[in-house]
Amino acid sequence: MQDIWCHIYSLLPMRDAARAACVSHAFKRSWRCYPNLAFNMITLGIDIESCGEDGIARNFTNKVDHILKNRPCIATKTLEIVFRYYNAKVCNIDSWFQAAVTPGIEELTIELSSKSGRYYNFPWSLLANESGNSIRYLNLARCAFSPTDELCFKSLSRLELSDVAITGDQLGSILHNSFALQRMQLKFCNKIICLKIPFHLQQLRYLDVFDGGSSLRVIEVEAPNLSNFQFMGHRKVHLSFGVGLQFKKFDLYFPGAISYVCADFLSSLRYVEDLSLGSRCEMIDTPVLHSKFLHLKHLNVDLQAMTFSPTYDYCSLISLFDASPFLETLVMNVLQQKMLHESIVGDASHLRQMPGHHHDSLKTVKIIGFSSAKSLVELTCHIIENTSSLESLTLNTTTGHPFDSCLTNNTGKCNLLGVDFMVEVGRGLLAIRTYVEPKVPSGVELNVVEPCRRCHDQPPPMP
Repeated sequence: MQDIWCHIYSLLPMRDAARAACVSHAFKRSWRCYPNLAFNMITLGIDIESCGEDGIARNFTNKVDHILKNRPCIATKTLEIVFRYYNAKVCNIDSWFQAAVTPGIEELTIELSSKSGRYYNFPWSLLANESGNSIRYLNLARCAFSPTDELCFKSLSRLELSDVAITGDQLGSILHNSFALQRMQLKFCNKIICLKIPFHLQQLRYLDVFDGGSSLRVIEVEAPNLSNFQFMGHRKVHLSFGVGLQFKKFDLYFPGAISYVCADFLSSLRYVEDLSLGSRCEMIDTPVLHSKFLHLKHLNVDLQAMTFSPTYDYCSLISLFDASPFLETLVMNVLQQKMLHESIVGDASHLRQMPGHHHDSLKTVKIIGFSSAKSLVELTCHIIENTSSLESLTLNTTTGHPFDSCLTNNTGKCNLLGVDFMVEVGRGLLAIRTYVEPKVPSGVELNVVEPCRRCHDQPPPMP
């Protein structure tokens, strides 16, 4: 009966379990064998505003010390230590690990501040025994470590490293025996130059890599069953994937141009179902693609930027659409803070008629940051005229960011948009009324999103 009671008690969040321990001796006995430890500002009840820098770290340290001191040497299932306050540093972390990292631990999360750029040296020796064998989930942030070949994470199924000082070889010593790994996420691990994902990771399905620096040069993936890949980083990274990989979801984001990716790399994504492409500084230029994406159903193209070259032709994306005959959903973000393209407003020339594939699967199209750029209007009209299956077309002339709208930012007031932006909103709305609306079939739902009329002045009238 006591074991059943302790199990039920262990399902409570830590703060609720601690409060219950103050009610009776029975709850207090259960608290002493509570297996899930979560140490953060909320669970420890620390008010950041009422404490100074030294007070925050001191209160955090004292409370954790007190909890672990009064806790018997029992098995820990989960341990979470989260202290992100930048200008303060907690002490006694080594002793906390000695007390709480026990054989049988399954989840370990450590997120610390990096005061003065100095990282906490994670004591990997604690995991070089039975504790390492039982770990299923490992999440480290702002730490430094040098793991050895002695580590064996045979149960590890999820690995997340964020701003961790680790080299590619050191990461390899972790992956060496991690045969059960299913998900891996690497964020801003800037000491990694060559990232190798070996073939023996047969269970790996998800890989996310966010490169915040410029050190990463190569990503080589041999894991045969990887189906979901996301990369965000600079364009000098060489991507190499093993033969036979069949991606279901593929997200690729570069701050610079990715035209070479479209030409040389996308042709290998024959089985991808969900594809996202992004570029901030320069545009995605897609030449004629010889391969067909016969499984692609959802395409997201993100081109948002402060501004970009006025010579970019949005209609260059048509070849990408034509290579996706079974596409069902298309989302484009073309937001610019200042539009420099040739505007269709006041242009007496005719719209171009672009050759292209007829789509009978595309149902939903959404364009965020819609403007009066002539080639964008031409692309929109091309999609309407060549898509018999279209059910919904959304043209959003705003930023599309939830925190900019009074309906979703919890402030009750929209963030103000610049004068130039609002002028272009007016041009975009005029372009929709003049060129797009007349082409929309009666069976297609046209949704035009414009800035909130309560928080913004009306867009200036166009001549």
